[in-house]
Amino acid sequence: MAKTGTTTQGLRAAIERSGYYPALVAEAVEASVGGEPVVAYLVNQETTFDANEVRRHVTVLVLTPTRFLVSHTDEQGADDSSPTPYATTSTESVKIGRISSVVVSRVVANPESYTPGTLPREVVLTIGWGAVSRLDLEPAACGDPNCDADHGFTGSSTADDLSLRVSEAGDGPEAVRQTLAFAQALSEATAATSAAQR
Repeated sequence: MAKTGTTTQGLRAAIERSGYYPALVAEAVEASVGGEPVVAYLVNQETTFDANEVRRHVTVLVLTPTRFLVSHTDEQGADDSSPTPYATTSTESVKIGRISSVVVSRVVANPESYTPGTLPREVVLTIGWGAVSRLDLEPAACGDPNCDADHGFTGSSTADDLSLRVSEAGDGPEAVRQTLAFAQALSEATAATSAAQR
């Protein structure tokens, strides 16, 4: 379930509507936002299956005039470290100028008959700011099929700080629409910051 909007009151209401430890999530997010106005937000709750367990978690993204905030809350069952179930909440505050990429991947059914404005059936929003990178390596080779020399490795590094997947089938069309709206607001903020820094 994704919710998006532009006010602090709307943000709190969206967190409460998610129903996922709203007091805990709201306190963490509001402490991170501080006194700044909220430009846009997205609340996304996901349910995942881990072996024999069903786990829920929520990600809250907030855009202020100067920062991009990420809050993530996970629930955990009792384990060796805790005799009772517990939740872990983390928040990260990133200056808008540090965001290096905003990638929106859209999955569209029947692309040959696509009409502008039609919602994709799935959206993956990936945001990079340099905290986490994925490195994909493979052995390098030359053009000679008979060469057995060691040519080292070749690869690529991809910013992969946050990736959020929303689908029409699993989350509903409104969640897809809200994810696209937040992605657009974040892209516009990073473009404006980049232009101001030139």
